[in-house]
Amino acid sequence: MRKGIVIIYMDDLIIPAKDEDEGIEKLKKVFEVASKYGLEIKFKKCQFLRRRVEFLGHVVENGTVRPSVAKTIAVKKFPVPTTVKQVQSFLGLTGYFRKFIPAYSKIAKPLSDLIRSDNPFVFEQPQIEAFEKLKKLLTESPVLSIFQQGKTTGLHTDASQQGYGAVLLQEAEDGKLHPVQYMSKKTTPAEEKYSSYELEVLAVVNALRKFRTYLMGNHFKIITDCSAFQRTMDKKDLVTRIARWALLLEEFDYEIVHRSDQRMQHVDALSRYPVAIITSDTLTARLKRAQQEDEYTQSLRSMIGSNNDSDFFDKNEILYKYVDGRELIVVPRDMQTEIIKLAHEKGHFSAAKTEGVVKQEFFIPNLSKQVQNVIVNCVPCILTNKKSGKKDGFLNPIPKEDVPLSTYHVDFIGPLPSTNKKYQHLLTIVDAFTKFTWLYPVRSTSAEDALDKLKVQQKTFGNPKRIITDRGSAFTSKAFGDYCTNENIQHFQITTGVPRGNGQVERIHRTLIPVLTKLSIADSTKWFKFVDPLQRILNSTFKRSTKWSPFELLIGATMRNKEDLHLRDLLMEEMMEELQEQRDELRQEAKKNIQKIQAENKRTYDRKCRNAPSYQRGDLVVIQRTQFGTGLKLRPRFLGPYRIVKVKPRNR
Repeated sequence: MRKGIVIIYMDDLIIPAKDEDEGIEKLKKVFEVASKYGLEIKFKKCQFLRRRVEFLGHVVENGTVRPSVAKTIAVKKFPVPTTVKQVQSFLGLTGYFRKFIPAYSKIAKPLSDLIRSDNPFVFEQPQIEAFEKLKKLLTESPVLSIFQQGKTTGLHTDASQQGYGAVLLQEAEDGKLHPVQYMSKKTTPAEEKYSSYELEVLAVVNALRKFRTYLMGNHFKIITDCSAFQRTMDKKDLVTRIARWALLLEEFDYEIVHRSDQRMQHVDALSRYPVAIITSDTLTARLKRAQQEDEYTQSLRSMIGSNNDSDFFDKNEILYKYVDGRELIVVPRDMQTEIIKLAHEKGHFSAAKTEGVVKQEFFIPNLSKQVQNVIVNCVPCILTNKKSGKKDGFLNPIPKEDVPLSTYHVDFIGPLPSTNKKYQHLLTIVDAFTKFTWLYPVRSTSAEDALDKLKVQQKTFGNPKRIITDRGSAFTSKAFGDYCTNENIQHFQITTGVPRGNGQVERIHRTLIPVLTKLSIADSTKWFKFVDPLQRILNSTFKRSTKWSPFELLIGATMRNKEDLHLRDLLMEEMMEELQEQRDELRQEAKKNIQKIQAENKRTYDRKCRNAPSYQRGDLVVIQRTQFGTGLKLRPRFLGPYRIVKVKPRNR
């Protein structure tokens, strides 16, 4: 490749040669290198010593380049756009060959204006004319010449406020200039403010950048209708922008020729703006054979002679149907799903777009239903598409007991800023009934740190009946599981990717993080110094769900400030009976308030949800990805598919 023997794109090789002898000599060298490095060549796909080659959608023949028929047929068969997306699709297809179309943007402007968000979609006569003209120009486009070193070369440029463009031309054997390639570009909002003179210079500069590989080391003429361009390049004092551009021109060997604008119409303002053609010779042959064996197709073919009004007809022994002026191949039943899959897998399009691609070439009855069935069962789409509509499953509130310290919600926050690695995380424990919260700064999210704090909790409050956590490594560890078993504690782990299952502690975290940030703004590494006062504030604050503060529900009295009598005064023997009665009343009222809030939350949540699908053992499912770290943004949204081995209550 470095020696210029081969031209490579992906796994395709082209070996250019002037004659048969040179071609054979280059082939020998290519085979020697392939043999030396163990490269395998599929000779069934090879063509040798050809005068005509189709490569990357272009046909190269006799020193010229033109679009291949397989590509331009997509333009011929493109239906009249009815949506902005269809216009974008058409412009994307024609824009691929804009180098064959002079004044592309001027012609395409009525269409390109439609894709602007501030314009209404009105497809009238100007748009129809632009649509038909682009189709005609591309399918009958001028053939481009291949650039040759040493030939007389000219670079023609022109500019306006709407855009600028250029055409690179070379003199051919007939003595006339033939186009090698076109360039076109719309002006940006900033460029629209340039003076006409600056725009003309900009057109030249961008054309030189575009055609740099052709022009470097070759003498050429810059043809422009800007009479001031030549004088500007000879000036010593230039404005900064022009001076910067002038430095680029110093790299090239050129002369400037002024030509009147009447003789420069071929380089008017240009701009650039996917249709998948899925037929091929192999596929057509298979369709032909399948039609001959298909009863449905044969029954349609029998109608041709008996019904003069039939839209079906035979062509080259293949059954077609006229639909809206187009000839569509009738697809036999056995190949209908395959054809739809071929169309869909060109870009895993939506149902509407997949239908549109199929309808360009094929006739399939009940197409919409079949397309929907293919897309619903498309694994890549299942893994990557974001689910829309109502969520699966209704809210299942956790039943609450009227006794404090029965259920703990436990989770970590972190890592948090630290200089000495003393504390990097915060362990949060929330009592489900009273909402009383304990905050413990810890070194890590290990099971050991979590268990140490639970044991501290145990010394004062004993064990809860159950603990609810996420599926972090600390809580899925054997040590944590053994602790819960030995202490007769039920351990519930929430479903991956559903943090609302541990919503009690998640809500506390949403409050904690911004408050800690504000308190430690002077030195964020000292956040742990504010944990104790923050815990007191949390536990003495009114809660909407209970209508009481957590401290009042747990202890039966209002929390006193540190200047007041010690808390032990509240526990005096003569007040115990009264406190007990007060606590019982508070707890019953709190339970009613919690149930009321839960019912309200369930109604609100369930309005946005639907019945969860019923899963069975052996079903294939995918799991939504919940983490998108660095380098994972293009990963599928879902993981799997996996096979269900066990179904828990409530379809978990």
